[in-house]
Amino acid sequence: MVENTSSQNIIAQGTKIVGDLNSEGDFRIDGLIEGNVRTSGKVVVGKSGFVKGTLQGTDAYFEGKFSGKLALSGTLTLKSTADIDGEVTAGKLAVEPGANFNVTCVMKGSGQQVINKSPQKPKALTN
Repeated sequence: MVENTSSQNIIAQGTKIVGDLNSEGDFRIDGLIEGNVRTSGKVVVGKSGFVKGTLQGTDAYFEGKFSGKLALSGTLTLKSTADIDGEVTAGKLAVEPGANFNVTCVMKGSGQQVINKSPQKPKALTN
């Protein structure tokens, strides 16, 4: 019998990890990670947390800092204390006033493209 539980990985304040992290569970980061983080779960970066490198996941909630390449299939939520630099790809974005968001950003929606099948010609100006 397999028990289906959600696991959470906690990187505590004062902890520094250099390297790659892969997990199926959620992450709570209050320390420093230099490297690549990949998870199918949610990532929460607390006020003292800092991720420098690549982060791939579903949803992320930032109060702390990030520098690098961030790729999310779901929602990126930035609280007023967040400081994000680099490249961001996300499905949705929620930003509180005061957050620093210095990135190149690509929004990936449902994957549907809007095609204008009947382009309109510009109307002539009349006096």
